[in-house]
Amino acid sequence: MSIVIGGMIGLGKTSVADLLKGYFQQNGIDSKVFYESVDDNPILPLYYELTPEELDAKRIPFLLQLFFLNKRFKTVKDCVNWKNPIYTIQDRSIYEDWYFAYVNKNLGRISELEFKIYEDLVDNMLEELNELPKKAPDLMVYLKGSFETVIDRIMSRGRSFEINPELKEYYFEVWKGYDEWVTNHYNASEVLIIDMDHTDVVQNPHDAKRVCREVEEKLNDILYTTKAHIG
Repeated sequence: MSIVIGGMIGLGKTSVADLLKGYFQQNGIDSKVFYESVDDNPILPLYYELTPEELDAKRIPFLLQLFFLNKRFKTVKDCVNWKNPIYTIQDRSIYEDWYFAYVNKNLGRISELEFKIYEDLVDNMLEELNELPKKAPDLMVYLKGSFETVIDRIMSRGRSFEINPELKEYYFEVWKGYDEWVTNHYNASEVLIIDMDHTDVVQNPHDAKRVCREVEEKLNDILYTTKAHIG
């Protein structure tokens, strides 16, 4: 089965992905995590550090979205073609990339023409993925939190290019529409919502166990429904 971890910047997607991988392996279930490209991303620091004028001149937001889209497309293919793990876990999905591009378009960081080109490229990629036996995930684990929690988590993890106070407006623009996008627009898979205002899978072992249990129960429900439908 395929799981994607979705949610706002800083809420702990990688931590939850690592937690689930460890939980599955402790229970004898092989799994593999496909991480979001951050440390090997040459464009991401520029996106956060350059002035608005420099971003516009260099078209950095558009380049960043293309970078992520290309990496995510490869990840989906790798998940489908990976022969060993029973569970694959993706740190964010190709579907969420569209939402980030949409926000950047609304902020004027991506032009209408660039967004049109981006959407056409996404459509072509998804058509290619339709030829694969299983392109969509079985479950999105959506990490939901207040804006205060988002900012606290971003600051606490201490990535230098993320903690510029001027970025707070950008984070708010992404955050304010995320829940609505998941609720009303995302339809690629079932969704399990985790309230990160009251969940800390790193510092609280009880929270970690609860999240693992909730994910396992949701996956079992999906398997049961799928078998019942086939039967």
